[in-house]
Amino acid sequence: MNRLNGYDFEDLEIGMHASFAKTVTEADIVLFAAASGDNNAVHINEEFARTTQFKGRIAHGMLSASVISAAIAGRLPGPGTVYLGQNLRFKAPVRPGDTVQATVTVKELSAEKKRVTLTTICTVEGKVVIDGDAIVMPTSRQARQATP
Repeated sequence: MNRLNGYDFEDLEIGMHASFAKTVTEADIVLFAAASGDNNAVHINEEFARTTQFKGRIAHGMLSASVISAAIAGRLPGPGTVYLGQNLRFKAPVRPGDTVQATVTVKELSAEKKRVTLTTICTVEGKVVIDGDAIVMPTSRQARQATP
């Protein structure tokens, strides 16, 4: 662990994993809509949302996926990590009141570039709602030692 309580690149091994969970609240959805400008009625209008295939309101996909960022920044690799890319596949809706659990697992290490590929999975009550991969750049002891 580094001084920020995160993992340096040199500490990581394939298969390491960590999780973070958050319950998506009504306030989260309203605030995300305001912050992002995504006011899609399926997220904010229950009457309309009941007429859709979802039969009720759902959380924004990117709000739900943001739990992955929390797992990366707060758990593995942890503080100081720079998020470089992410691919996502949305498998099922997340509804207000659902608890989304993101699990990130080290899939690949690129020593040359000090990059890490993580498998990312979000579940609600054990059901996969989002999956994909992320590429991140964690802190590095080697890079710190090379800096004058």
